[in-house]
Amino acid sequence: MLGRETETAAIMRRVAADRSHSAVLVVEGEPGVGKSVLLDLAVRRTRDAGHRVLRAVGSESEARLAFAGLHQLLRPVLGDLDGLPARQRSSLRIALGLADATPHPDHSVQAEAPDTLLVGLAVLTLVSELAEPAPLLVVVDDAQWIDRASLDVLSFVARRMDSEPVTLLTGVRAAAVLPGFDQGYERLEIGPLSGDAANRLLDEQPIRPTGRTRVRILREAAGNPLALVELARASAVADRQPQGSGVEGPLPVTDRLEAIFARHMRHLPEATRRALLLLAAADASDAPVAARGLPEADATTWVPAERAGLVRRHSTGISFRHPLVRSAVYHAAPFAERRRAHLALARLLGEEPDRRAWHLAAAAERPDEQVSALLLETAGRARRRGGHAAAAAALERAAELSPRRADQARLLADAAGMAVYTGQLGWVEHLADEVRKRSDDPAATSRAALARGQLMTMGPHHTAAFALLSRIAEEAADARSPRLLDALAAAAVVRYYSGEESQRQRIEDLLSEVPDSPAGGALRAWTRAVSDPDGAGASLAPALPRLIAEAKDDAGSLTALAVVAWLLGQTPLAARTFDEAFGRWQAHGPLPAGLACAAGWAYLEQGRWAEARSVAAEIAEVAAQAGLAHAEACARALDATVLALLGEPAEARGNAERALALVDPLESRSVAVFARRALGLAAVAEGDYDTAYAQFRAAFTEDGDPVHYHVSPTVLADLAAAAVRRGQRASAAALLERSVRRLGTGPSARVSALAERGRALLAEPEHAERHYRAALADEAGEHRPFERAQTRLDYGEWLRRQRRIAEARPLLTGALDTFRRLGARPWIERAKAELRAAGVEPNGAAPRALTELTPQQQQIVQLAARGLTNREIGEKLFLSPRTVGSHLYRVFPKLGITARSQLRDVTDGTGTGAASAQRRQLTGRG
Repeated sequence: MLGRETETAAIMRRVAADRSHSAVLVVEGEPGVGKSVLLDLAVRRTRDAGHRVLRAVGSESEARLAFAGLHQLLRPVLGDLDGLPARQRSSLRIALGLADATPHPDHSVQAEAPDTLLVGLAVLTLVSELAEPAPLLVVVDDAQWIDRASLDVLSFVARRMDSEPVTLLTGVRAAAVLPGFDQGYERLEIGPLSGDAANRLLDEQPIRPTGRTRVRILREAAGNPLALVELARASAVADRQPQGSGVEGPLPVTDRLEAIFARHMRHLPEATRRALLLLAAADASDAPVAARGLPEADATTWVPAERAGLVRRHSTGISFRHPLVRSAVYHAAPFAERRRAHLALARLLGEEPDRRAWHLAAAAERPDEQVSALLLETAGRARRRGGHAAAAAALERAAELSPRRADQARLLADAAGMAVYTGQLGWVEHLADEVRKRSDDPAATSRAALARGQLMTMGPHHTAAFALLSRIAEEAADARSPRLLDALAAAAVVRYYSGEESQRQRIEDLLSEVPDSPAGGALRAWTRAVSDPDGAGASLAPALPRLIAEAKDDAGSLTALAVVAWLLGQTPLAARTFDEAFGRWQAHGPLPAGLACAAGWAYLEQGRWAEARSVAAEIAEVAAQAGLAHAEACARALDATVLALLGEPAEARGNAERALALVDPLESRSVAVFARRALGLAAVAEGDYDTAYAQFRAAFTEDGDPVHYHVSPTVLADLAAAAVRRGQRASAAALLERSVRRLGTGPSARVSALAERGRALLAEPEHAERHYRAALADEAGEHRPFERAQTRLDYGEWLRRQRRIAEARPLLTGALDTFRRLGARPWIERAKAELRAAGVEPNGAAPRALTELTPQQQQIVQLAARGLTNREIGEKLFLSPRTVGSHLYRVFPKLGITARSQLRDVTDGTGTGAASAQRRQLTGRG
């Protein structure tokens, strides 16, 4: 029932309503999509309510037995036939085989057939009587196999029971012809599950598939619930098969799925079956070649398969009706036939080296050095295009086909290093285990172990991850291996997530053993900033622009340095560098999973909330599929924060609570504090300052120390604001000063501004103003518009209460303008209330249109506002220019604009124009 809330409601509206008229609903969908489950639910709920149910299920074996369906339907109430009028009763009993037919008047042997009209009237009378005193539900499932005589009777009844309290539900396969019900009745189409519902269904299985197996199941099931469940059961077999964007055989199907999706294949002509197998052996991009591949194949070859419902013909060629048909066709054939199909495709794809290599590999019966070498070349091409999954899969298959164990271990270690970028921990662990089985070479095993440790940082077990990475670093230090810095860089990630102080000290000790090298500048900066941003900030900040310039062609180094800039509080530099890094990644393929959450926080700080949500959605989807709990928790905490700021507290709480449920707060202190902050902001949005204070206070220990060295200080101002509302000024002030002392002399400009805002809120009136001015002194704060607007709002409110109304108004107006541009609805209302108290009636309404667009539409609008063409936007978002233009055409009326040049005015909340206007308001020159 997961993901079927809308369909369930549509059915139950007809079943549960107390009506004086009937309803007929045709429920249609592909096999396995869940029609029967929905009809079963309707039956259960109806019976639980004490109402009567009649039910029949069509059977292919009985489709030609007249009135077989009607007999099944009426079998529970055959004792009620005696109350029918004599002629109706007689005809119905004859139809059901309960009485002998009356002989012809001429006494011939042949008996008269039952009178169809009388049979229909008899059934109509019967259901009318059964519907008293409670409504009656009639359910006919698999109606495409109900015999025609029964269907005619049901159609007759359905057209004449408008005044009866009877509901008729029929379940039928998509595209099936249902005589008598083909028009005039409402139809409910049960389509594929959404991606989210499909993932939730996989999570409910006894063995929860993860990683590459999960990705393949989702792709091949195509949202079919039965397929998701059955393929999950077969996942142990699937997980041993190579994966990637190269040619691969489809997942094996269970007998149940094969019976459903390829039951008629054995009856097809030999030429059609060969053509089907060739099509099944092909990957999607090879399908056109496969469709033309058999010398004797022509248009008529496919006709029997099309009639059997296995394939569809369309303008671009031939395709299987459902991915599972491909799986069933492929696995129903013996290996020898599959091998011949792959060899045939390899010949047909002689000018496509990558596709040819994969088909040769699929046809290989034993190790083959030549095919292994071809796959190694394929991996190199895929790596240069940024196809990390394809490259790793090709390296893995090349290892399997290599005849020498040393080469196998080397190739598998290379595959593990490449698979890190896919975020699939199970795959990396499998590859690392295979390296250990094949070799005791420390270099190979250490490389594979490092890959495993790097990806373990995205999971929930950070203590184990740090232990593995620190052991690898110690071994690398002893061997003077260049992998020492790689291991420490990954260990620094664990230190950030866990917030464990002892890990910082261990990283510093080992980092001192890394020789200075220009090549490792970005990685060394990353390691220092991630593990100790306050301590490293003073020395790293001046060097950052140079390091970024030197790394301009290296997407990985740019991403690392963008994270460093964000950790050091340099939000504009971080956002620009993230944009540049992502552009590099996307020029060669999709962004590697797990590298973008810091970008989301930078975008949030900069007021690019739609982009922050898009980052969160992408990470959450990839992480959920790969089973990376910590990465998913990071994404949900990010999304929860944006939702709270937008004034969606219920959704924000759901995401934040999910984030907390995914991790151990002692292993993932950063996520815990981010999630608590989101919960506090959601409470502020609802005006619940008691809850807000409790959530913000949870970012600090009982003694007042930060729970997390980097995230907790960002909560100080929000904690102070909530403390003022609760009368907790003294305790909050003591906690704030204790935290600031812990930061020493190295806090970022952002944290310093937040601390000054907190001090201003908590200070006595005679001291507050200097802290407000200090919080607003740094012009770079304009690049964090929401935090800047919060300070302006607080300062304006303070000035108003000091009866300095003229000075308060520009601050309050500037804050309101920013909140409106961002769509921060709770803060909009507060700013408007303050302006009214200052004697100003706010003009206009909050422009919510931008925030109410879909995340993808918001991204397109933001990129177009920055001057990118449709083609450039399409390249960044993997859309066609035509799709981008279509989105812009639809959103212009929603935004109240008519030209592309006006987009900047709609989206500008952080640009120089807005910033200068706000500065004029602050100084009274606006």
